[in-house]
Amino acid sequence: MVDALPASVDRRREIDAALDRCDGPRPLADPQAAKTVQNAILHFDGDRYRLLAWCVMPNHVHVVVEAFAGFPLGGLVRSWKAFSAAQINRALARRGAFWAPDYFDRYVRDETDLAATIDYVENNPVVAGLASTPGDWPWSSASVMRA
Repeated sequence: MVDALPASVDRRREIDAALDRCDGPRPLADPQAAKTVQNAILHFDGDRYRLLAWCVMPNHVHVVVEAFAGFPLGGLVRSWKAFSAAQINRALARRGAFWAPDYFDRYVRDETDLAATIDYVENNPVVAGLASTPGDWPWSSASVMRA
């Protein structure tokens, strides 16, 4: 039987697994960089969107967000990336691109899917061996929202 999924899906799974292991460069392992990204994500919570969960990992970021009318997701992500990249580059006395040019989004279909997505995001540091419990990771909704 021919595979039911395109090869790009397998490639996406490989990328996800590498990110979850924190393979490769880890620019957000610096606490100040992680704090900068977290502050950018938190800044317009309640005004432009409702944050449901987030986690700043050493090499990537997860955000579960409900965008409000008039604030498309792409614009929100660009805003977070632009602000945090400028701040981090300034702090590190560097120039150039900090983030990948695009982002990956996912449609949440129902409350069960939402709960599983939040659990995945908040448990990412535990799975990566960076924390014993989700609440131990300082750059996530598991510690900030539930503290």
